[in-house]
Amino acid sequence: MDKTVTEHELSQPVVQYASEDFIALRARSSVAEALECIRSSRTQSAILYFYVVDDEGRLVGVVPTRRLLTSSLTASVESIMTGSLVSIPDNANLLEALEFFILYKFLAFPVVDADRKILGVIDVNLFTQEMIDMEEREQVHSIFDTLGVSVAEMKDRSPFSVFRRRFPWLLATIASGTVCALLVGFFEATLAQSLILAFFLTLVLGLGESVSTQTMAITVHFMHHRRARSGWYFEVLRRELSRTLLLALACGAIVGAIAWIWRGEAAAAFVIGGGIFLSLLLAGLIGVSVPSLLHRFKLDLRVASGPLTLALADICTVVAYFSLATKILTP
Repeated sequence: MDKTVTEHELSQPVVQYASEDFIALRARSSVAEALECIRSSRTQSAILYFYVVDDEGRLVGVVPTRRLLTSSLTASVESIMTGSLVSIPDNANLLEALEFFILYKFLAFPVVDADRKILGVIDVNLFTQEMIDMEEREQVHSIFDTLGVSVAEMKDRSPFSVFRRRFPWLLATIASGTVCALLVGFFEATLAQSLILAFFLTLVLGLGESVSTQTMAITVHFMHHRRARSGWYFEVLRRELSRTLLLALACGAIVGAIAWIWRGEAAAAFVIGGGIFLSLLLAGLIGVSVPSLLHRFKLDLRVASGPLTLALADICTVVAYFSLATKILTP
């Protein structure tokens, strides 16, 4: 395929863009016969996957190239093929096909009819030639992530659809702001003990939000680029908390020192530095946990992770900051 797809073409049937230039191997053939079939084919397209069909021409599996080349010549194709494969139905449109690439991260898919017969093959080059320009891209997975954003924008083109998709999660930010205001009012007596706490509250909240957002982005990236396995959450949590610990120590010490030099109140400076230390550790925990829970319950990571992470980070920061202040400054 020598052309790329524009946005207005994404509603077109995928079968119109499927290439018929592909190689189908017979399940009952031997590996030697399959290799001879490949050598004698006149295909002009890049061979990404070898699809296997039965005697009636129905798709039954796919053979990885490495397995085909390393198997015994007398082995049957059926014995080395993988039966679990993903195909695109012929009634899908290009936008739905694009979602297959994003979800499964394969480089090509067969397009099949209701009888599982292959009508053609559609590969990722159809959507953008830039996807195979590895000099400008760090890895193929990052391209799929970029496509995911594009699909979301294409599907939510009207202002109301974007509003309906995003606003429910922004309510979490509104709710957290209200809760934070109520919490600050609850600690009014503590504020009266040392007004400097109010001066640094914005800075403490900003640091917590920054760390939680950074940790959340790293966690989402990890989930997109690696296969989840048993214990992966604790692996990421341990790694990110060890990094956050250093950030918390450094930020807490610097801001605490600034507060002490400025106002000369050692106890208040310790509260500010200690509050930053505790809030950043909580922010790291939240940044890992929120996207993990959203992934567990199959919710939208891209839209929901940010508002929920920031909301919880703000609430936990206020609680940690003023709880420490109450314990130290209140007689």
